[in-house]
Amino acid sequence: MPRRAFLLAAPAALITACSGAGNGGKAFADTAVTDFSGSEWRTLTEEEWKQRLDPLAFRVLREEATERAFTSPLNDEKRKGVFHCAGCDLAIFESDTKYNSGTGWPSFYDYIPGTLGFKEDNKLWMTRTEYHCARCGGHHGHVFNDGPAPTGLRYCNNGVALTFKPA
Repeated sequence: MPRRAFLLAAPAALITACSGAGNGGKAFADTAVTDFSGSEWRTLTEEEWKQRLDPLAFRVLREEATERAFTSPLNDEKRKGVFHCAGCDLAIFESDTKYNSGTGWPSFYDYIPGTLGFKEDNKLWMTRTEYHCARCGGHHGHVFNDGPAPTGLRYCNNGVALTFKPA
């Protein structure tokens, strides 16, 4: 294999290993979210978001970037409590749905109903399902169908897109 092809293929292989399989473009049954269209969070300008968020949180939440794996302190968070959107403080995940997926990002097998919206993401070589905060529209991560029971789903979340509030 030519060196250039190898250098291009290696990161793709690593991302595939960390991401797991996509959901094959499958539509999720719970795509109807509470209507937050009138929310003040939807009216903030990008400049206002830049003032509210640190640079990495802005890139992830507003520009759909991905933080580096194994960099979030929330990976090791094991206390009882609730994970909130770092953009607007909407409660999204209960701590009892968090598990160690081994991917390097906080992972959950379920979310609080009505808190997430979903869309198809074709930015890489496969179709994935991206999810975002239903209230502020902030990007959180992607959902895959390789999670544990009872849902079989893995909500792979950027830690910087979350805050944790202990019970």
